[in-house]
Amino acid sequence: MKMYSGRFAFTLSVILFFTIIPNIQKSHAANEVHDRIFKPTSSPFSTALETLQKQIGYNFQNVGLLRRAMTHGSFSEENNRALSILGGNVIETSASLRLLGKDIDISSKDLNRRLSEISKVESSCTSDGMRLGLQKVVRVSPKTNSSTPGVVCSAFRAMFGAIALDIGKADDAGDIFWNVHGGDVGVGDALAWKNECYWLVNTHSELSFMPYNLNADELPSPIA
Repeated sequence: MKMYSGRFAFTLSVILFFTIIPNIQKSHAANEVHDRIFKPTSSPFSTALETLQKQIGYNFQNVGLLRRAMTHGSFSEENNRALSILGGNVIETSASLRLLGKDIDISSKDLNRRLSEISKVESSCTSDGMRLGLQKVVRVSPKTNSSTPGVVCSAFRAMFGAIALDIGKADDAGDIFWNVHGGDVGVGDALAWKNECYWLVNTHSELSFMPYNLNADELPSPIA
């Protein structure tokens, strides 16, 4: 009787072994396939967004907002146009508060001039964006040059519109702008003009003139 019991136990063990092990292997293989399909991978664009967040000193709660801010209208219908408008308003409002806080008697003409200097596409806005390398981050169509001032400035403004939405406070987004822009109202603008001249010389060799008759050798190096 003991012999039959031993044979039965052995037979049962063999059956269980050959029944369970293949199922475990199948389950493991299925998990590997699932991980390959659903596990998020780090694309070059995602890596660039992570680097950008470190540069500006702000980590998005909803990184999808930053993804949209770095998406040009030529690339997708889900683009940064609306965020760029919001970001431009954030920057101008923050600059206005600083200027009026320092001089409540500033004339409307001077106020508008200073706001124009800090936000216009051709200088400050593009210079700040180029320093961050946004021309290498923003997604555009194959036919669109990501280094043009309009594209870079739009992405730069949209970034602060995205921050304002992510935080829920325009003032905080304005503070981050000043950290990126580099100091006080007017200080960053002078640096921006120099950087813009440098950018023009090095990206538009066909230009036969320089602002204020400066030669390329007389221009300062870009200011980081």
